[in-house]
Amino acid sequence: MKTDKIKVGITHGDINGIGYEIIFKALSDNRMFDMCTPIVYGSSKVAAYHRKTLNISNFSLNNIRSADDAHPKRANIINCIDDNVRVELGKATTMGGEAAYAALNQAVSDLKEKKIDVLVTAPIHKKNIQSKDFEFPGHTEFLESEFGGGGSLMLLISDVLKVGVVTGHVPLNQITEYITKEKIVSKLRILNRSLKQDFTIRKPKIAVLGLNPHAGDNGLLGKEEQDIIIPAIEEAKSKGIVALGPYPADGFFGSNNLSKFDAVLAMYHDQGLIPFKTISFASGVNFTAGLPIVRTSPDHGTAFEIAGQGVADEESFRQAIYSSIDIFKNRDSYNELSKNPLKSYDISKMDDKLDDKVPKEEDEKEK
Repeated sequence: MKTDKIKVGITHGDINGIGYEIIFKALSDNRMFDMCTPIVYGSSKVAAYHRKTLNISNFSLNNIRSADDAHPKRANIINCIDDNVRVELGKATTMGGEAAYAALNQAVSDLKEKKIDVLVTAPIHKKNIQSKDFEFPGHTEFLESEFGGGGSLMLLISDVLKVGVVTGHVPLNQITEYITKEKIVSKLRILNRSLKQDFTIRKPKIAVLGLNPHAGDNGLLGKEEQDIIIPAIEEAKSKGIVALGPYPADGFFGSNNLSKFDAVLAMYHDQGLIPFKTISFASGVNFTAGLPIVRTSPDHGTAFEIAGQGVADEESFRQAIYSSIDIFKNRDSYNELSKNPLKSYDISKMDDKLDDKVPKEEDEKEK
């Protein structure tokens, strides 16, 4: 089990957005250094530009060549890009995309070599980062290709809600092509395991949303629920996963059903993220579940429209750092516990006695 401070690798994201502002604000609280050693992957020159633009004089970054040289009581930075890089606040530029990828690539390399323990990514612009080296819809898919682990799941987390999605960055008119029984079962497996090992939930209860209005209304408004989603839920149950549904999305989030579950699996991006951000936007965190490494990010984008104005809210980014630390520790403890089968058995028996009653599907569905 890891006993020294966790090294948090932080990528600067798109240099023309609010990445540096939220990094500065989150790391300006010295209490952060009691919890972790932050290492920013970016550019000291770009950081200086943003500090001057934002008129920040009481914060600085410690320049280091390697994560091994990180100062435990300072915010450190590793230069990953050429000093000729040009910042154009609020604009999506090719140079901005190249700088974002260079920092991400270096951080991933260090994560693979265990020079850092977790990764927190500032927002990228998903179009301008595209290149021969990065042909992915976003961070999630890129990291899955780099680390594998049997698939990944975009999971939005906060103190009141956890929402995963079956299909992530997929155009709306293509969603049905990606909704398959196998994919839903796979996402449920990843979510169930993550809730156990990353969030210390012994017996997770997962609500599965339908795809169509009113969850298809018994086939009247679409047959995906009957043909795909319900069979997927039944298969997941046969594997010991407590998954219930499918629930109509509007009724589910409009009622008190949320409090009866540990997480929700939505069928597509906006179905899950709109209610999540409505409830938890200021403090929400994006976590890539299912990978052998821990990666989090804020639940917002580059916010070009307010870049350089000093008005960006850093709370989501701060929570992303805290969450990465908590998840790393939880996973570390879970792995230690797994090495002691007798202790695990004793705890599981205790869970059987304390487990809450699972809500019945027929009581929860929208009438």
